[in-house]
Amino acid sequence: MATPYESTGRTAQKSRTRQALVAATRDLLAEGHTPKVEDAAERSGISRTTAYRYFPNQRSLLLAAHPAISPDTLLPADAPTDLRARLDLFMAEFTRYNLTWEPQLRTSLRLSLEPATGPGTGPGTGPGTGPGTGRPVLRRGRAIGWVADALAPLRHSHPHVDVDRLAVAIRSATGIETLIWLIDIAGYTREEAAVTVAATAHALVDAATS
Repeated sequence: MATPYESTGRTAQKSRTRQALVAATRDLLAEGHTPKVEDAAERSGISRTTAYRYFPNQRSLLLAAHPAISPDTLLPADAPTDLRARLDLFMAEFTRYNLTWEPQLRTSLRLSLEPATGPGTGPGTGPGTGPGTGRPVLRRGRAIGWVADALAPLRHSHPHVDVDRLAVAIRSATGIETLIWLIDIAGYTREEAAVTVAATAHALVDAATS
């Protein structure tokens, strides 16, 4: 979400400057840092004064670094209709998405647990929040829709199953939070964590349809 400064005059150049700051932030996150605005400014070769015109505080910068894509589905148009094959494909894509964006998602997860305070971080303001919600991306539950889409065949084959509640259950047990726990606490490799969350998703589907 552009700030008023970015929406007036030389908008193309300002957009490039913002993108450079976000790219620098993502690079720093991937290296294991939690960058401040001045860190992103230094990495991108942009002055601190200019950087603060785009991001008034660290929180707004880190939220802007969250992955920006928000597709309606993680499945291709020719995804299988067989439930198990469809779920396998979805979990592979969902886990790949989470691990690809792991540094940014870790930061967004931390921010989602903190109250938004300070200029530009109140309800409905700042990058990474929805209009009128004031919620970081991870609080909006968009991945639940992805899971529900993967479970679509159940709506016909098992009409008694509450697909939306099942989607919430699968999301809660297979998302970035679970992957982080498996990696950081259980000591799993990322490959082992991926296998575990896929098995969990299948177990929840089996329990719901038995």
